[in-house]
Amino acid sequence: MPGPDLRDISDPFQVLDLEDEAATVCLAEDLAAILSPGDLIALSGDLGAGKSTFARALLRTLADDEDLEVPSPTFTLVQTYDVGRFAVSHFDLYRLEEPEELEELGLDELLETGAALIEWPEQGGDLLLGGALWLRFEAGRDEDSRSVQFASDKADWLARLDRTLEIRQLLAQAGLGAGHRRHLTGDASTRSYERIISRDRTAVVMNWPAPQGDAGSEAALAYNRLVHRAPDARAFAAVGEELRRKGFAAPAVFASDLEAGLLVLEDLGSDGIVAGGAPIADRYRQAVLVLAEMHALRWPETVRLPDGSDYRVPVYSREALQTEADLYLDWYVKYATGMAASASAREEFHRLWQSAFDTIAGAQTGWVLRDYHSPNLIWREDRDGASRVGLIDYQDTVIGPVAYDVASLLLDARVDIPQALEKELYQAYVQARQSADPEFDEAGFSAAYAVMGAQRITKILGIFIRLAERDGKPAYLDHLPRMQSYLDRVLMHPVLSDLKLWYDGNRD
Repeated sequence: MPGPDLRDISDPFQVLDLEDEAATVCLAEDLAAILSPGDLIALSGDLGAGKSTFARALLRTLADDEDLEVPSPTFTLVQTYDVGRFAVSHFDLYRLEEPEELEELGLDELLETGAALIEWPEQGGDLLLGGALWLRFEAGRDEDSRSVQFASDKADWLARLDRTLEIRQLLAQAGLGAGHRRHLTGDASTRSYERIISRDRTAVVMNWPAPQGDAGSEAALAYNRLVHRAPDARAFAAVGEELRRKGFAAPAVFASDLEAGLLVLEDLGSDGIVAGGAPIADRYRQAVLVLAEMHALRWPETVRLPDGSDYRVPVYSREALQTEADLYLDWYVKYATGMAASASAREEFHRLWQSAFDTIAGAQTGWVLRDYHSPNLIWREDRDGASRVGLIDYQDTVIGPVAYDVASLLLDARVDIPQALEKELYQAYVQARQSADPEFDEAGFSAAYAVMGAQRITKILGIFIRLAERDGKPAYLDHLPRMQSYLDRVLMHPVLSDLKLWYDGNRD
């Protein structure tokens, strides 16, 4: 189905005025932020209208290379760029003699794994695919300005365009309206992140849209509620504010639209606590000392947000802990043994875990950030004490056994932590707690560390199989040997002796 011909369009869904070339570059960055494999952007307009300026800026943004050579493909008709996350093909159909030649250029095949920009799309006639976002550039009020009209026969483009322009408006509120947008990362959730670069500072945008598709189904939302996963950005803002108030290095919020799930945050940097895939022992030591300092404090059950509303930190209930552990039954057992867990095996699994939770019922509780490990910790060399370790992922904070976060760090799911280093870091934590409180219960903490470590590893093993099999992300299987080794370590604790027998009988 052909896309709309903007030469005749009278009712575009969006019209923007661009006052100069810099505004055109900003628009290109805004579109680059939402471009995905399979997307097609058609650039229409007269010679000199700004199509090539837009295309060049978009490609340089995706490549994160301001000096990237982007020659006009007028004579080659198409030039493909590998810009990291996916390939983008730049077409110029000005010299196309017959629309049928478009098929020979392989547009359909290129869109299977990448995206495409097409200048002079009208030359493609009815062979140009539907679903494209069409931009028509026209002269503006003066020599430097332009007007851009947007249209598409695909409704999704309107929502995506509105979202990215809303981010640009929020950047303006933070004094970063002309900042350059660069993709930073995404995670296993619906959140994504960008780094914003201006002349005098940088910032990070957290983009947390409402879940769509399977992630937004009632079943998925009910599961998230059950295991106390944060439903929206209010949790991040509330927990971060309290962390900063107590002297920990959570990013400041420069601007936000919590209802929309958008925050402009302080950029804590890019340096981590890992180098060459191996832990940097001194940085891990500082990270575990931050936990010791955190766990010596009292943390509130409710936090007041800037808008005056309250956010209640959920309790890490037994039901949540068991439901997470059940991911092992639901996904990992069949992967490891070729057969689903039997009803008797499931019943015994539940009984043994409830018994393990009973043994640590008196363990110290407090705020548990839940993902306190290397991907979420930023090293700040120029800072001192707790502020040396930046915290960037804490929206799922709950009130539970504080040993959970210590196990999360010392049994890092993404990095091999040698057992000798684990023991050294464990002792550093215990000594710091004992120095602050001579009555610190090391025996009770040891039991809680083993139980919480085993629960987290059990959950993650199930999640990694689910990501590989259900979500088509087989790279997570590479982490299995590490997690299996960690599980063997923690199961050696006497408090888990009965569970060890169950695992030994249900993973081979």
